Amino acid sequence: MVFSDTKREVIPIAATAEHTATDTVPVHFKLRKLHSLSGIIPVGLFLIEHLSVNSLAATAGGERVFNAAVGVLRGLPYLIVIEILFIMIPILFHGVYGVFVTTEASVNTGAYSYGRNWMYVIQRVTGLFTFIFVVVHLWNFRIASMINPDLHVSFDLVRQHLAVTWVMVFYIAGVLASVFHFANGIWNFCVSWGITIGPRAQRASAWACAAVGLALSFIGVNALLAFVGKALIISI
Repeated sequence: MVFSDTKREVIPIAATAEHTATDTVPVHFKLRKLHSLSGIIPVGLFLIEHLSVNSLAATAGGERVFNAAVGVLRGLPYLIVIEILFIMIPILFHGVYGVFVTTEASVNTGAYSYGRNWMYVIQRVTGLFTFIFVVVHLWNFRIASMINPDLHVSFDLVRQHLAVTWVMVFYIAGVLASVFHFANGIWNFCVSWGITIGPRAQRASAWACAAVGLALSFIGVNALLAFVGKALIISI
């Protein structure tokens, strides 16, 4: 994973906003900043938490440890409120506004450096696919369990889903797309919020984000394979 190129221009944040006559910040600029932030907190944190819980399937305890962790999460007070306010609504906002940004944007792959434009394109494509993947995943597990109280998320339920080849392929693609979108999103967030200023800082950030992306990709895919007994690594 490479998230930037050495020729990327550093654009001042203020230059990206078109100020009105009264020098107020346009609504779309505020929404873009909120969209960028929501991709890290809480959506990105939820991704890390989700992959961490799933990775328990790749431990020596496997099914027992995973089911115990799910039981703890299911027993949290005000779980529905937490999920709606801090997971579902942020994901819905980030996904829907992301689709809007994608449809409004235009990319000329010849106008800028090769890496800059193609990373932009890949970020948008993975964003669209990730949104679809997350909706399908939530429907199959969390929303389904809300509709049917007798249906509980468990190791065996996940295993039944992933035992179907095309479902496993879809989930692997979904995890990889989600992780790439998140890792590259961290890089974009650091640039747009003025955290990494200058080519050197942005290159260092690119390598760090690439490392995060590779690590989370392995953890996520290894967890999926663990549910069907094909984990690459089983941790103690």
